Amino acid sequence: LGSTIIRMLADSDANVRALLYYGEEPVVRGKNIAYYYGDVTDKSSLEELFLGIDAANTYVIHTAAVISIQKKTSQNILRVNVDGVYHIVALCNANHVRRLVHVSSVHAIPELPKGTVQKEIQTYDPDLVVGGYAKTKAMGANAVMQHVDELDAVIVLPSGIIGPYDRGNNHLIQMTKEFIAGKIPACVRGGYDFVDVRDVAKGCLLAAKKGKRGESYILSGHYSEIQDMLKTEADITGRKPVPAIPLFVAKAACPLISLYCRAKKSRPLYTEYSLYTLNSNAWFSHEKAERELGYQVRDFKSSLSDMIDYIRGDFH
Repeated sequence: LGSTIIRMLADSDANVRALLYYGEEPVVRGKNIAYYYGDVTDKSSLEELFLGIDAANTYVIHTAAVISIQKKTSQNILRVNVDGVYHIVALCNANHVRRLVHVSSVHAIPELPKGTVQKEIQTYDPDLVVGGYAKTKAMGANAVMQHVDELDAVIVLPSGIIGPYDRGNNHLIQMTKEFIAGKIPACVRGGYDFVDVRDVAKGCLLAAKKGKRGESYILSGHYSEIQDMLKTEADITGRKPVPAIPLFVAKAACPLISLYCRAKKSRPLYTEYSLYTLNSNAWFSHEKAERELGYQVRDFKSSLSDMIDYIRGDFH
C-alpha cells in the first residue's frame, strides 16, 4: 500500500518523504521522493523523517503494519502495530503536522451477526475482536483516537487488499501464484471483501484532503467467495476451476498442514484463524467514504487481471 501511494505521488507537486525499513530497496523513483531508513518500533530512528518539515502543509500517512493469519498475538505484531502507532502519533504531535492518516483495518471492527452490513465505529476495543492481527489493529486505532483532541487525525479501514505491486507475497498473492502454477487442487469454502490496492491508496489521499477530524472511513471493495474468485482467475488464465472443500474438512486438515509447512519451512496457505475469517460476516459498507471523500472502487475482475499480469511480469 505504501509504495502504491508513492507511485501516485511520484513526479507530482508534492514533496514526498518515504520511510523504508533497514535493508529495503526503493521500488518507486521520482525527483520529488526522498527515502529515509528507520523502524517504527524505534522512535528515535524516525526523528530524521520529520526534520525541517513545513508542518502546516505536512500530511503523514501511516501504512506500516504486520499482517498475520494466526490467532495469537506475537510480540512482533504488538511492537509494530501498536507501539509503532504510538511513536508516529507522538512525532506528529511534537512536530505539529497538519494531519495524520492512520491505516487500520476492517478487522478492527467488532463483527456483527451475518446478514448485517457493517459500518464505521467511533471507539475501538481489542476485547471485542478475534485474532492477534485484529486486536493489534484495534489497539492502534484506539491510540490514534485518544489523541484527536490535540492531533488532526483520521482513520481508514481497508478490507482484504488485492491488485498489483505487492512484493511481500501476502496470502492472497500466494494463493493466486499457486493457482496459476496448478498447485491448488481445491479451495476452502467462504469469502471476504476484497479491494484493489490502488483504490485504497487513492482513498488514503482523499482522506488526507477531505476526511473529517476524528472520523473513520471504511475502504472496502467487493465481497467474493474464494471459489468464485478462483473461478474468475481461471477465466483470465485459462486454468481449470477448482472445487471447494467443506469447512469441517479444511479445519481437520489444519494441524497436518501446519506440521507439513513447518517441516518444509514454508508458509501455510490457510490456518484455523483464516478459516474463521473467511466464514465471518464480511459485508462492509464504504458508503461514508463515497459520500464524504469521493471514494470509488474499480471492477473486481480488472483488479484480479492486473494482479495476475503483475505476478507474471506483464503489468505496466
